[in-house]
Amino acid sequence: MRPTAYVRRLLSVGAVVAAVCGGPAAAAPADSGAGARHGGDALARLRALADLSERRLATAELVAAAKWGTGAPVDDPVREEQVLGTAARQARVAGADPGVTVRIFRDQIEANKLVQRALHRSWDANPADAPTDHPDLAEVREEINHVNIGLVRAIAGSAAARAAPSCGGTLRAAQASVRRDPHVDRLRTAALTHALRSVCARPFAGPA
Repeated sequence: MRPTAYVRRLLSVGAVVAAVCGGPAAAAPADSGAGARHGGDALARLRALADLSERRLATAELVAAAKWGTGAPVDDPVREEQVLGTAARQARVAGADPGVTVRIFRDQIEANKLVQRALHRSWDANPADAPTDHPDLAEVREEINHVNIGLVRAIAGSAAARAAPSCGGTLRAAQASVRRDPHVDRLRTAALTHALRSVCARPFAGPA
């Protein structure tokens, strides 16, 4: 499995901005009823968060390829703490709860590593499928940083939806809309559930 062009398209700054600031994933459906409007707004906000989580997860293939054959471990505690510290600082600026934001980001990081490990196991077992080139890890991380900014904003903008008793069901619907992407395979679907498990105030079990 080689790094693919669609991953880079998913991670373009324009796509991230569209998801957070009024693109298809962020636009709430029009409805004349206040209850329906509230439900639609919650779904739109959680869909934007799920979409950004999937975009972040799409980097796992590139990160795995960058580390493959170099001796670099999947786990990188220094980088992970940098990401968490930056997310906490950005959360304060955006008006999000830093503790909640860090908890969600920990799950995002672990989900990314789940995919990396699975890819490395697959490439070990099938060397012919292993990448023959290595993306620049610094460039990939710069792309991840752009996604992280949008993700912090999505967390800040979805506080009410995440605290609502209906969050689990709404988030399942949001994840289902992301899963319709034909590029999202079974591994990434399971990893996305892991990435989203701390989004709701109550535990999130993922798709039924």
